[in-house]
Amino acid sequence: MSEPALRFPEPAPTAQTPWISLIEVVLGAFIVIGHNVWHIVPNEVPILFILFWVSARIRSGKWDLTLLRPPTSWVRTIGIAVIAATVILVGSELVVQPLAAHIWHSPQQISSVIKSSSSNWKTALLNLAIVWSFAAFGEEIGYRGYLLSRAADLGGSTKLANLLAMIYVAVLFGFGHFYKGPEGILDSAYSGLVLGTVFLLTKRNLWAPILTHGIRDTVAVLAVFFGWAN
Repeated sequence: MSEPALRFPEPAPTAQTPWISLIEVVLGAFIVIGHNVWHIVPNEVPILFILFWVSARIRSGKWDLTLLRPPTSWVRTIGIAVIAATVILVGSELVVQPLAAHIWHSPQQISSVIKSSSSNWKTALLNLAIVWSFAAFGEEIGYRGYLLSRAADLGGSTKLANLLAMIYVAVLFGFGHFYKGPEGILDSAYSGLVLGTVFLLTKRNLWAPILTHGIRDTVAVLAVFFGWAN
């Protein structure tokens, strides 16, 4: 008999855990909005990365690597990541961006890292290293591994709690790309929904969304480098 989907074994919550999670969720939102919208907080990615490890240490008394455990099948995980990255790219190109352009009539801004990839191959390779380390690894640990997990804790990590947490963090992920403008916020929120879905469906294993994120950004870098982007 197959194992029920969306079951995520975690340490039993203590009486203080929901309050700690609430503080972390509110603090995380402040950090994301504070940096990207108000510009009063340093970049949120390294801050959330540190909080991810500190939170795990406080809760379990050790450095918890559960969310970064090797998947049972790398082939399956990579396959899921390729499919999910395709969903992001196709959905963005055919649905989200046309819809956003129809509403706001303003072009989406792109990351300066990706934009500079057109200059030469050395810059493109450097940018690939940046998007895989800072964006794919750093953002997925911060947004999915930390914020989504802590938001789901508020509802006892039930299916509904995970769904609402996924939507909430996807919205935050959109505002985490505030510099892209309204179209970019909506597009990034859509990507956040797909990445959150991948995270939950793979039983909270971060490697699937990390690979999905990295593949999606790699396509963007290569598209700019080879002149395929609009």
